[in-house]
Amino acid sequence: MRHRPTRLTALALLGSALAVLATAAPPVTAAGAERPGQRHDRPVLPAVTPRAETPTLHDDEAGGNADADDPAIWRNPADPDRSLVVATAKEGGLRVYDLDARVVQSVPAPPAPGPEDAPGRFNNVDLVHGLRLGTGGKAGHRSRPADAAVTTDRGRDRLRVYRITAPGRSGTAPLTDVTDPAAPPVFSVGGQGEINAQRTAYGLATWTDEASGRSYALVSRRERTRIALLELLPTARGTVTYRTVRTLDLPASFRLPNGRSWSPCAEPGEQPQVEGMVVDPAHRVLYAGQEDVGIWRVRADLTGAPVLLDKVREFGVPGTYDEETEECAPGADPGFGGRHLAADVEGLTLLPGRGGGGRLLASSQGDDTFAAYDRRTAARTPGYGSGTAYAGGFRVVAGRGPLDGAEECDGAAVLNAPLGRRYPHGLLVVQDGRAGDPQDGERASTGFKFVALEDVRGALKG
Repeated sequence: MRHRPTRLTALALLGSALAVLATAAPPVTAAGAERPGQRHDRPVLPAVTPRAETPTLHDDEAGGNADADDPAIWRNPADPDRSLVVATAKEGGLRVYDLDARVVQSVPAPPAPGPEDAPGRFNNVDLVHGLRLGTGGKAGHRSRPADAAVTTDRGRDRLRVYRITAPGRSGTAPLTDVTDPAAPPVFSVGGQGEINAQRTAYGLATWTDEASGRSYALVSRRERTRIALLELLPTARGTVTYRTVRTLDLPASFRLPNGRSWSPCAEPGEQPQVEGMVVDPAHRVLYAGQEDVGIWRVRADLTGAPVLLDKVREFGVPGTYDEETEECAPGADPGFGGRHLAADVEGLTLLPGRGGGGRLLASSQGDDTFAAYDRRTAARTPGYGSGTAYAGGFRVVAGRGPLDGAEECDGAAVLNAPLGRRYPHGLLVVQDGRAGDPQDGERASTGFKFVALEDVRGALKG
């Protein structure tokens, strides 16, 4: 998510960092031990430019409270040129785009169940391939494999599931809602009142276990550290529901090398939440971005102990919450943070390579960059400071004509597969948290940028 005023924002820290022209991260010795207090110049990262951008969304009443957040890329196997990008727009529901970034379909979020209740609010989206959906006929009818888009409905604390059908040339809508009407809340057990408090389903990553053929959604909880593993359950009626398999709580406080305990500054009662997530199916691991902390690795079935792969630069910086201003004032930086991420850690996506190689990509929202990690190293390193998983980074900057770059990026998705004549080598889609025309003035304006994957590979040199 974009920075809230109650967070210890990266802007304040970035200002102090620029004053000394250096990073907030400590060096690492040959033995992997940190030496707090020393700072290093940040490298200038290569830039890539988008090939296309979606129409601007506006998070206000006139714009339907539509706020771009998270994309997913669906490849049409029969006609890659007619592949799609499915993306969330918060209260604006879902948007489906073609490869020219034009709107193909708008799917509204569900209305509020009552006048005082929260409406639907679609936060993150991911895809499931080959989900065996019932035909909707009598019990016992054979199921058929289908691709589906799964989204977290933060407003109603549900998962929503949409069958994907290749759009017909006559304009057939590609998404069809197949959510079971009886699908339960993901986290809320206290009824609608608890749902209205909005500590609800938030981040999302899907995963299909090749050994069992079962499909899962990993879902994080807003303003909490909890992640839930949900099994997706198709019904004979052609709908999809789910059940909770297990949950995992990441740490909310941390012991620093100086012996002190630290938690990220936030509004009282909030814990450091997770949003960006992705599963590496080859290594059966989940990567989860705890926004003000860093990137965690844990088994995709949520068993075993989580490992902190990398930390944000602001890790360990104390902050004081001011109830009057509803902001956090940062204290002195003790130098225990990472080098490559500026809070918040946001969209995580996997760029597969040959033989199990490739990159894990992460949106470093606080400085408008993207960090890349070696896939093999990230899957096996025992923890922060003990491996060399970081493999470079890049920025998405303004292109030709009206195409601007990506700033304050929330979600990202990559597909390493040919997508016809427009993107023959694959595609990266990133959210732009400050999109739109300067004439929009103070309107909250967001959208998505389409970047050719060969340009990303060039920036990362592989």
